[in-house]
Amino acid sequence: MIVRSFKDIEGTDRHVKAASGTWESKRIVLAKERVGFSLHETVLYAGTETSMWYANHIEAVVCTEGEAELTDHETGKTYSITPGTMYLLDGHERHTLRVKEDFRCICVFNPPVTGREDHDENGVYPLLTEPEEV
Repeated sequence: MIVRSFKDIEGTDRHVKAASGTWESKRIVLAKERVGFSLHETVLYAGTETSMWYANHIEAVVCTEGEAELTDHETGKTYSITPGTMYLLDGHERHTLRVKEDFRCICVFNPPVTGREDHDENGVYPLLTEPEEV
């Protein structure tokens, strides 16, 4: 059993800040826990826009605070995301979040991220893995 809080990981290597300066993420469960998913609390900052494409991952997102506009670039549809709303990127959809108020969310990734990922020029997280245990 693992017990930790988001407060416990503030300022550690599990607390990742985007090179773009548009978001930060506290990654409370990572690939090194070897449970098949990772779990994060992410905050995207008000007034920012982040385009993403999880070509290598499935992501579920639940908004817990704030407001953002989500655009699905595969369909052209736009959604208002507010607390209690979930979106699931089960088809590797390219998407953009335009953040109206600081947007706090809980995210689950499969396969799990290692904690070293940041979006590349296409909005993609590389598929990184942890070394096999011997």
